[in-house]
Amino acid sequence: MSTGGNGGGGAGGKDAEGSGTGSKDAEGRGAEGKDGRDKGGGAAGAPRRGVASRIVGRLGGGAVQAVLAVIALFWLVPTFGLLVESLRSNEDNNAGGWWQVFSEPSQLTFGSYSSILDKPDFVDSFWNTVLITVPATVLVVAIASLAAYAFAWLEFPGRDWLFLAVVALLVVPVQVALLPVAELYGKIDFGGFAMFGSITGVVLFHVAFGLPFAIFLLRNFFAAIPRDLLEAARMDGGSEWTIFRRVIFPLGGPAIASLGIFQFLWVWNDLLVSLVFANTGSQPMTKWLQSQMRQFTGNIDILAPGAFLSLIVPLAVFFAFQRYFVQGVLAGSVK
Repeated sequence: MSTGGNGGGGAGGKDAEGSGTGSKDAEGRGAEGKDGRDKGGGAAGAPRRGVASRIVGRLGGGAVQAVLAVIALFWLVPTFGLLVESLRSNEDNNAGGWWQVFSEPSQLTFGSYSSILDKPDFVDSFWNTVLITVPATVLVVAIASLAAYAFAWLEFPGRDWLFLAVVALLVVPVQVALLPVAELYGKIDFGGFAMFGSITGVVLFHVAFGLPFAIFLLRNFFAAIPRDLLEAARMDGGSEWTIFRRVIFPLGGPAIASLGIFQFLWVWNDLLVSLVFANTGSQPMTKWLQSQMRQFTGNIDILAPGAFLSLIVPLAVFFAFQRYFVQGVLAGSVK
């Protein structure tokens, strides 16, 4: 009986050992499964790109680069052709296209540039363009910066209604105001100084029509500046002018630079306003070049170098402030 009890106890011990072994096996299988899941999760978290996907990605990048190269050629080839025509004589330009210079490099000459720079009226038109563009750009940037700060951070009666009026002016075409402003300029005469036909009249017109867009652009940029910076400056005893000069203006540098480039290029390349308000003594280069065009005969030896010279200053301004221009355009798109 005792033997049976011992046998039963032995069997029970074996069963216990078997169950313990089964538990260990289950734990081992669980650990292996966990490790497998961890490895699988790691693989899923960082999937490896296959050969086909890498080839498609490279082909896609190459296609994008090819499209961009074609677009760049569409822009650069006419400019290059203009440069080549400006370096050829009028006879060579009339005899064939600018691409003939590759087979006859001896056609290149700086005679056209020497001829146009010797014309006093062209030199005067260049300085007239500078006298129109620089004040029109500086005034728009200065006035719009102050107005945008007021619309963004100052509280005063009718602020929202005034800003709504500024936004409404964005949809007013320049052509609509040409005749009324011309009539108004014709009535302004200060001691023999006539507003119509003067550089001052052209500058004021550009300033008036450049301010709505400038205020709208800078106000939206200034409004995105954290309020804590302004509150900290006020707690330190800074006035509104100090806050604008030391906080708003430095942080808004990219947007202000972008606005300055836009305004400069628009005024420099303008022809319509100059045709209406500028006379012979105050005409910019665009109007001077337009006056050199002939109906039946071409004087490409004057138009080509004059047009290319008019491109130099805008290109220099753009490349000088290109970094700020890109920052201003991308401002607010990336948090």
